[in-house]
Order: sequence, then structure tokens, then C-alpha cells
Amino acid sequence: MKKIFTAIITSLALVSLVGCGSKGSSGDNDKSLQKIKDKGELIVALSPDYAPFEFQMIKDGKNVVVGSDIDLANKIGEKIGVKVKIDTMDFSNVLASVSSGKADLAISGLTATAERRKAFDFSDEYYKTKNVIVIKKSNSDKYKSIADFKGAKVSAQKGSIQEDLVKNEIKDASLVSLPKSGAMINELKNGTVDAVVLDNMVAESYVDANSDLEIVKDITFKSDDEESNAIAMEKGSKTLQEEVNKIIADLKKDDSINKSVKDNYDLAKEAKQVE
Repeated sequence: MKKIFTAIITSLALVSLVGCGSKGSSGDNDKSLQKIKDKGELIVALSPDYAPFEFQMIKDGKNVVVGSDIDLANKIGEKIGVKVKIDTMDFSNVLASVSSGKADLAISGLTATAERRKAFDFSDEYYKTKNVIVIKKSNSDKYKSIADFKGAKVSAQKGSIQEDLVKNEIKDASLVSLPKSGAMINELKNGTVDAVVLDNMVAESYVDANSDLEIVKDITFKSDDEESNAIAMEKGSKTLQEEVNKIIADLKKDDSINKSVKDNYDLAKEAKQVE
């Protein structure tokens, strides 16, 4: 009788341990992916002023949002089996849209910095980038190194990592934060600011469209070792994060993302962009 009682207690203990273990697994408690499937819609927040990743253009007389990040969002929606809704806004509001629950994902040329990771979950990186400085061609002899920007007005997008980069690595310059990259370029062209810091692909897109601008050569930022684009989502979205990572991995295998960036870069060169 004592042996039977001991066996029952042991069995109950094992059941209890198994129960505790299952509560900690990603699929049991996290409903982030299932919630999207249930509502049949994936809401994506982005700032459409960052060609070739996201930008606005006139197509068939209509203003449409296009870019490689939109292609990526559509692929994710397709794989999950839901329609995609693109919610456009200023870049400084993109992450807030996710934290408030208004958007499921933020796909907007975002870098998963240590500070951002405290408040959000991020996907694996999907595109590697670096930062560059854009100036007027007429100032090419004046600005050749970071030290040359002492006292200069350098613009970066509000809420971006480029804003932090100017503060931390171009310390002797005056930071001018603006909500949109197009506005930054306009301020550069009219002489209100002396330089603009942008992602290299975005910078190349603007330089291609503006013959009076150029990228400063041979300037490397310390932060570029960690620079890459990733997708942000609400903290604790384990099942959604895992699904998004699988989709990104599949798209990287056949080089779909790089091809999309290249195609949209070419599109931005040819198209009439809208700021």
C-alpha cells in the first residue's frame, strides 16, 4: 500500500512539473499570431519617405505607397494568410503605433538597437545597411572627414538612429531634427543645413534624383557594425516573431529581399515621387 501511495505521489509530481513547463512554452500563452489570423488583417506601420524601402509615387493618376518594405509586408501577410493594411505616418510615430496596439508590425527601415529592444520584440535582420553623409557638390572640398563638420548644421530624421549618430559621432556639429527625409534634403538644397545623414540606399536614391548633391566618400561610423533593418512588434509576441523569422529566412534564401530592394531602387529613380 505504501508503494502504491508513493507511486501516486510521484506521478502527480511529474504531472505538475509537465504542467509548469508547458506554461512557459511560446505557443501556449502567446496569441500574437493567432490574433492576426482571427481578425484576418495585418496592420503595418511605416513612414513612406525612405526610398527604396518605402516611398510614395504617382501611379495611374493616384498616390500609392510602394517599396521593398511594402513587398516584405505583403509577403508576410500572404504567408500568414491575411490581407495587409499599410498605415502611414511620420517616422517618430511608427514604434508608438505598435506599442499602442494600433499596428501589429513596424516595417520602416528600423534598426533593432539595445534601447529599442527593451520595449519591443524584433525579427531577425532582413537587410544590412550603413550610414552616409550627403552634402552639396559645391562643398565637396570643404567636407571630407567627420572633423570637418565642426560647427556645421547636420540634419537627421526625428526618432531615427541617425539622430543618435549625429549626437554621438559628429559631436561638434549642430543637430537639426526633421520629421521627413524629403524635408531634410530640401533644407540641404536651399542651404538651411550643411549636411544630411541617411541610410546609404536612401541617400543614393536622393543623390540620383538631385545632380547637385553627393555622398561624402570614405567616412565610416562606429555604429555601422550593428546597422541592419529589422521588424518591430509588441513585446512578448513570441509566436508572431517566430513566424516572421521563418518567412524572412525563406525570402533570404532565394535573395528575394535584395532583389526587391534593387527593383524598388530602380523604380524610385524612374518614378515621380511624392513627399
